[in-house]
Amino acid sequence: MEDYQQIFRETGALHEGHFKLTSGLHSAVYFQCALVLQYPRYASLFAEKIVAAFKGSKIDTVISPAVGGIVIGQEVGRQLGVKTIFSERQDNLMKLRRGFILTPGEKVLVCEDVVTTGGSVFEVIELVKNAEAKVVGVGFIVDRSGGKVRFGVEQHAVLELNAESFKPEDCPMCARKLPIEKPGSRKE
Repeated sequence: MEDYQQIFRETGALHEGHFKLTSGLHSAVYFQCALVLQYPRYASLFAEKIVAAFKGSKIDTVISPAVGGIVIGQEVGRQLGVKTIFSERQDNLMKLRRGFILTPGEKVLVCEDVVTTGGSVFEVIELVKNAEAKVVGVGFIVDRSGGKVRFGVEQHAVLELNAESFKPEDCPMCARKLPIEKPGSRKE
């Protein structure tokens, strides 16, 4: 059995400090999945775990929110042998661009790198439903919520832990006036 948290440590992808997460919450722990996914063997390993969790499901397409979910989504799609697309933010809304489409009845697996509140995944699920496609499940590498975030469909995280997050007004690191970093892909 792999120690997934150790893989993040060895690749420099597990950071400690004071971070503003994409969700707007603050945390002393940050998972920079890009640093672990730069090694194809780990992208393959994590994707194998996600694919195995959905082996009984009929999946036509894998979709991921840009930017974080693209690499793991692509590898999951490659292993499944299915179409793989991603959604992007445009005018602060999650949309399909670049000619990507979903068709009514298409069976879709949503893939993401890290889930804290699940905001981006919920937006992608809504995008899929609006296209009248069917969300089969959600697969992701890290569940920071310790299993608290539920998407209403089958879901699987490779690594589940409770990485404490705080509203800015309740953040003990802010109270101590520690400098904050914003390492995520959204710069708002």
